[in-house]
Amino acid sequence: MKYDVIIVGGGAAGSVLAGRLAENPKTSILLLEAGPDYPGTDQLPDEIKFGNTSYAESPESEHNWALRGTLTEEQGETHVAQGKVIGGGSSINGQAMQRGLPEDFDSWAAMGNDEWSYDKVLPFFRKSEHDLDIRDDFHGTDGPIPVRRRQTGDWPDIQKAFHSACLSEGYGAVQDTNGPNPAGVGVWPSNNLDGWRMSAAITYLNPMRHCLNLTVRGGVFVRKVLFEDRKAVGVEVESGGEVFNVEADRVVLSAGALKSPHLLMLSGIGSKEQLEQFGIPVILDLPGVGQNLMNHLSAQVTFKVKDGLSLHGDFDAVHFGLHYTSDGSNEVNDMLLRTTPMVDERPERVPGFRTKFLNDDVPAERVARLSVTLGLPDGSGYVRLASADPSEQPTFNYCYLQNPNDRRRVREGMRKAVGFLESDAYKDVCDYRLHPSDDILADDDALDLYVRQTVGSARHVSGTCKMGPDSDPMSVVDQYCNVKGVTGLSVVDASVKPKITRSGGSHATVLMMGERAVEWLAPA
Repeated sequence: MKYDVIIVGGGAAGSVLAGRLAENPKTSILLLEAGPDYPGTDQLPDEIKFGNTSYAESPESEHNWALRGTLTEEQGETHVAQGKVIGGGSSINGQAMQRGLPEDFDSWAAMGNDEWSYDKVLPFFRKSEHDLDIRDDFHGTDGPIPVRRRQTGDWPDIQKAFHSACLSEGYGAVQDTNGPNPAGVGVWPSNNLDGWRMSAAITYLNPMRHCLNLTVRGGVFVRKVLFEDRKAVGVEVESGGEVFNVEADRVVLSAGALKSPHLLMLSGIGSKEQLEQFGIPVILDLPGVGQNLMNHLSAQVTFKVKDGLSLHGDFDAVHFGLHYTSDGSNEVNDMLLRTTPMVDERPERVPGFRTKFLNDDVPAERVARLSVTLGLPDGSGYVRLASADPSEQPTFNYCYLQNPNDRRRVREGMRKAVGFLESDAYKDVCDYRLHPSDDILADDDALDLYVRQTVGSARHVSGTCKMGPDSDPMSVVDQYCNVKGVTGLSVVDASVKPKITRSGGSHATVLMMGERAVEWLAPA
């Protein structure tokens, strides 16, 4: 059978595309996911269903790729969890529904992508969401994804202190961090509903599974895209130990910012030098494939919380974030500061795998941290081939903190966080600071080294198939998500972001991107 559209990857973007395209009964869609498919919510494992567990991020879980990548040379390769399950990252994430900021999309437009200005993407944010708290022109009420701001019950003591410190330092309080003016300290929105992680698979895909024009197949590993005269005509896949070719009029890669460029390179699209090195026939020399890799780093200041004070609250407890502009920055709200417990006291939640435990001999459950996130890095990394074998993961390096301006802003953020801890707002909360020490804080080089040795990361991988005009030699797709130089092939996921969104989240933006791209992918 030949399909109108094959979508590779059943994550956030792929689930949106499949669900929306299936609304036209004349369009036949095949959605392929390498991980397991759970077609009903009653079949979901607890680690996917419930938002109070992060076990699906662990190397032992079957629900992520368990990749190995480099954050900094000091740390070497570390575990990187990317969703390998229907719903992708939206099935294993922390349920933050923080949109990209308006300035992000206007900057994309200024780079030659006028279809992605804030005015043009706002309707698609609204279309994606069912906001349970706010009803105005900036929020949707009829979309698939529930959005709420968790703030029932008492505020945990560490959140109270953080909120007070932000206000004392002159930052304003913002009621809507997904609104037109998100600067200041405010509550992070969430797509957790009644304890459930409301993934794109649950909200977008499941309601459309009854459609006969939509076929969803889990456990299918896509090896490469097939071409005839620079036209994509299908994909080569492995299923049940056998290799098959599946035909389509259009192929859409929605495999994420690590796997989508990997698939392009395996298919013969990428840097000619790299493809020839591994004996892959060159379909198109496109040097930007795998370049411009961006993610959000997280540096941490850790402290012991005084005995008897609360770090957590219940799962609905408020969680604040501060968007602020670093000194001398040309970009507004380029930094993010927030506070979190080092570990969760609840036995059903597994400690996170993205930051180091810096608690010395203090029990981890009595330690909290202030996390400094570089929202809009100047530096970037890369994804490269390690082999022509599709089953061998690519090599990737975030190249964190190699850019001088990135180091400067993180140093400033670390010292700002320490200033918070030393303020009156924390005098009844912070027993003492654990890391970094005074000696390290006083020396720029020592602080840089400390951050490189201890920095953590997020799952907001972006930029490796960047969109841009033909005048940008490193662009991979045009602003309509078509891969340049070939026909019948698109990429729709976070890899096409020309710059990472500075909000500290990615999920809400990727859902919007899927909604935005539907009209360009639907057969005429």
